[in-house]
Amino acid sequence: MYQKILIALDMSQMAETVFNNGLSLAKQETNSRLLLLHILSTEEDNSPLPIPSDLTEMYPAAGNDLTLETWKEQWEAFEASGVKMLESYQNKATETDITTEIQQIYGNPGSRICKVAKEWHADVIVMGHRGISGLQEFFLGSVSNY
Repeated sequence: MYQKILIALDMSQMAETVFNNGLSLAKQETNSRLLLLHILSTEEDNSPLPIPSDLTEMYPAAGNDLTLETWKEQWEAFEASGVKMLESYQNKATETDITTEIQQIYGNPGSRICKVAKEWHADVIVMGHRGISGLQEFFLGSVSNY
């Protein structure tokens, strides 16, 4: 059925359910492989705010402790937590003898997931959905619909 299963994960509460669904698919086939993918994006709920091109315009020095260094530290912590999440899920998958790779890249989630899926020749993509629709989806966008 599915030999190459791409599981797109974020750091939301839904991630574990998404991972478990993908793992269940992999267990149904002999020699299935998983690719656990996290897209580093400022769209993710717990990511640091995007860094403006001119910090002084958005964050005046007076009374503000957000500096480029602070932002870099926040972003590095965000990256590290993404890798930690992926490694945790990778360990769970390998405990069930399923070959599992991890990948974390920066970019627009919808387009990057599709690009990685094509390059890796994924048979299926397993991902969550925020449950928004209508005007809210129009304005916020939907990675799963992309």
